[in-house]
Amino acid sequence: MSSTRVLLTTTSFQDTPGRHHDLMAAAGFEVVIERGPLPESRMLELAGEFDAFICGDDAITRAVIEKSLPRLKVISKYGIGLDKIDVKSATEYKIPVLFTPGVNHTTVAEHTFLLLLALEKNFYFHTDSTRSGGWKRTTGHEIMGKTIGIVGLGRIGKEVAIRARAFGMEVVGYDLYWDEKFAAQYNVKRASTLDEIFACSDYLSLHTNLTPETQDMICTASIAKMKKGVIILNCARGEIVHTEDMVAALQSGQVAGYGTDVLEVEPPQADHPLLNLPNCIVTPHIGSRTHESVQRQACCAVENLTLFLAGQKPHAQANTF
Repeated sequence: MSSTRVLLTTTSFQDTPGRHHDLMAAAGFEVVIERGPLPESRMLELAGEFDAFICGDDAITRAVIEKSLPRLKVISKYGIGLDKIDVKSATEYKIPVLFTPGVNHTTVAEHTFLLLLALEKNFYFHTDSTRSGGWKRTTGHEIMGKTIGIVGLGRIGKEVAIRARAFGMEVVGYDLYWDEKFAAQYNVKRASTLDEIFACSDYLSLHTNLTPETQDMICTASIAKMKKGVIILNCARGEIVHTEDMVAALQSGQVAGYGTDVLEVEPPQADHPLLNLPNCIVTPHIGSRTHESVQRQACCAVENLTLFLAGQKPHAQANTF
């Protein structure tokens, strides 16, 4: 394994101390560091020079995969979202795509409530006031008794539901694959359609994968079906929300607040229309960036790679062939 050359792009892996660095050093890889997420253009410049990728949200397109051959043997995703990787092409060329499920659901759920509480309690208005020497106050809202609709009741969505019940909220979920036992245990009502969950939610929290069906799911047409003054939370993917439509809804008051950890292009241009709206909070895709979560993800990504290269079964593989 000493001759294995690995491209490591994820910045939270690099910047967070922990056991994952010891695991990487012990593996004996030749590691090349880049500061991702990398666009396709940069990936194409690097393609062909590596046996393996430990990647974040870098653009690993068909062109990148083809140019990486025949040297590339495996892609180890740091995280769970695979929409930036052309898994179909990787499968066609028999390149395993490994990933790390079950490592960040707790911290992303916590971040969802950070966004919600910051919006409902006017957190930034108040901290900006006191930090500037003022004492301005405005009246916020309780979240107890409100209805939160969760689109995508996978690991993260379930953790959001558990915390919502602890806050005394009513919980409605929408997912194609319904966990009846979990729903019964935590008193989660099932919405049979997206329109149903749109109509009943005071808060709408997005935890679904990015697919052709979910891209631009939140748009003018769907927002019109929601309660006036809804708050929308997005710790999934930026492309699920149509930016221009969200801006218009925030400006009109149809959407009272938008809290998002993701944007359709990251990092955004300085003039991105969501960045300066007073009823919008944007965090820089750090929902899973805690010391605990980073170490879980990073250790799993390194272990996936070392297991595969040793001829053993990795923790999780997204494709088969």
